[in-house]
Amino acid sequence: MRSNIFDRLSFLSLFLVVVLLPVFCLPFTKIPVETSKGLLLVVGLVACVIFWAIARFSDGEIIFPKSWLLVSGFGVVLSFLLSSVFSANSQVSLFGTMFDVGSFWFIFSGFILMLMSSIIFKTKERAKVVLLGVILSSAIVLVFQTAHLFMPQIFSLGILAGKMDNVLGSWNALGLFAGFSCLMFLLVVEFFPISRMRKILLQIFILLSILLVASVNFPLVWILLGISSLIIFVYKTSIAFQGNKEEGEKKHFPITSFIVVMLSLLFFMSGQFIGNIIPNRLQLSNTEISPSFVATMSVTKGVLSKDPIFGLGPNRFNTAWSMYKPQSINDTQFWDVAFGSGSGLIPTFLATTGILGILAWLVFLVLFLVGGAKSVFSNIKDKANWEMLAFFVLSLYLFIASFFYFTGPVIFLLALAFTGIFIGLVSSATGKEVLVSFLNDHRKSFVSILVLIVVVIFSAAISFRYIERFASVSYFGRAISSSTIPAAEESIGKALGLYSNDLYLRTYSQIHVTKLNSLANSETELSDADKANLQTSLDQALSSAQLATTYDSQNHLNFQLLGSVYQNLGLLGVKDTYSKALSAYQSAAVLNPLNPGIKLAIANVSLALGNTKDAKEYAKASLALKQDYIDALIVLSQIAKKEGNNSEAISYAKTALSFYPNDKNLIDYLNSLNNSSVPSATPVTDKPKQ
Repeated sequence: MRSNIFDRLSFLSLFLVVVLLPVFCLPFTKIPVETSKGLLLVVGLVACVIFWAIARFSDGEIIFPKSWLLVSGFGVVLSFLLSSVFSANSQVSLFGTMFDVGSFWFIFSGFILMLMSSIIFKTKERAKVVLLGVILSSAIVLVFQTAHLFMPQIFSLGILAGKMDNVLGSWNALGLFAGFSCLMFLLVVEFFPISRMRKILLQIFILLSILLVASVNFPLVWILLGISSLIIFVYKTSIAFQGNKEEGEKKHFPITSFIVVMLSLLFFMSGQFIGNIIPNRLQLSNTEISPSFVATMSVTKGVLSKDPIFGLGPNRFNTAWSMYKPQSINDTQFWDVAFGSGSGLIPTFLATTGILGILAWLVFLVLFLVGGAKSVFSNIKDKANWEMLAFFVLSLYLFIASFFYFTGPVIFLLALAFTGIFIGLVSSATGKEVLVSFLNDHRKSFVSILVLIVVVIFSAAISFRYIERFASVSYFGRAISSSTIPAAEESIGKALGLYSNDLYLRTYSQIHVTKLNSLANSETELSDADKANLQTSLDQALSSAQLATTYDSQNHLNFQLLGSVYQNLGLLGVKDTYSKALSAYQSAAVLNPLNPGIKLAIANVSLALGNTKDAKEYAKASLALKQDYIDALIVLSQIAKKEGNNSEAISYAKTALSFYPNDKNLIDYLNSLNNSSVPSATPVTDKPKQ
């Protein structure tokens, strides 16, 4: 009896995790939507594992699916663990700033979700319940997001600002989820025995999901949805109709899947002509940027050349991008963007975990495709187990989406959960399960109960630790949105008290630099209290920047900030800070060798130290990396003027003006050079950010 109660609680906990993933968020908080998904995953999964373990104390049996796919999944987890252990910064690879997608703990939780799904949702009845729950939550997402497009202020929930903000995370992720929902509704309409009214209702939601996909207008969604619906249409017309003919039943043309195929083809082939009609009417602009697949593979090649076995470590794509990004990226407006992910979620994993991670993912995906195709085709002959077909097709859609796009947590976790359900259904149908009975054997009983107790304690400890770190996110959100320095200082201090990481430390340092400049530039004479406050802000800005470099010595942003802090102190007249700024910038340049901005920062510091020769070399190196870098051209112009070479100074200024011919400040600067009256300070231009 007790076992039955705890099994039900375990089922309910896991059911809520899977079903609520698309819709869960924390309204009217400063917590990002994707971060809130992590709270649901951790709390729900921990509750599920604890209840399941307690139930095993009572019945004395543990049943696992006998599946090589499940084993290969934990091979992926092992590769992430080893890569994290051998990473230069294990704490970033293990957890990240906040349960980052790609960190070891996220991957571990995802595959535990897959394991528990295979154990708990292994029967057709429970699988149907989960499918129904996901259908309901998907319908809620579609209705809510459609309403949000037309009334963004009313349906903001205090966390969704613009029309394109959504409960999935990114705009394209919403489009992929709408395509997933359409495919799920289509599978139920075409293969499951449901009433006419329910079929009509699902067809309405299919239309709504297509309209939402059209609003996002992400080409990948049309490709996936079109191919998937085409396969459904072909199967329905070739296999199912043949069976109906033999049984003398009336044929039904699969009109719904045919319409979805035609619409997908229309929107994909029409390009911008039809595809932009709805986005333009709703004033939607898809501006998401990410590295191309070629650029991602270039970074992967660079990582493998230095760390072939274990890679740089999970959750460190930003470091890999800084070190190995293609130089051609400097010719775009994204030259100074520190991308934290590659072209897709799975390619991002492959880029950071070395050969071991690549092989682990390859084995897992191959076993998934081979095992899935074999199991599905062996069951559809008898028109049995449509649930198995549905969960395999849906998880395949989600994995393909995760390969070609950085989907975020929801789509990837749903892929793992659906794969787990598929594994459970296959194992249950074929009788391939591992049964461990331990109550009748004292030795097995002791070991099994000990393991279960360890699992319970470990799960509880992990959840407590996570919740403590999770609480810091709210304070961090308040810090970056505060309108006053004291409020921001108080909030970031509380965030650091709960969880110290380089992002929080950099923010803490920047707040104190702002406070420092505010006090130093005060027009009134500083009191003794203000002077003491000035010294405190100086110390806090410097110490937190230094701690950030200690926390992650491979992140160029930390050293870049430290150099900026020292440079600010030098401008305020603090002695011996320019040389320290130079050292920090040089460390950043080693970690991000193709960044022209860091080279120019070194040039400016060299000028402040009176080293004109080095300043000129670094400015030229900056310009060599980015030929249209206006700031570098101005610095070179000023250096040339300082050396008495007015013609060269004018040449650099003219080159800068050729890129922005209507820039008034550049025009004035060039006129001043022509009049042999060079301003003492670098002109501030109104050019757009490059």
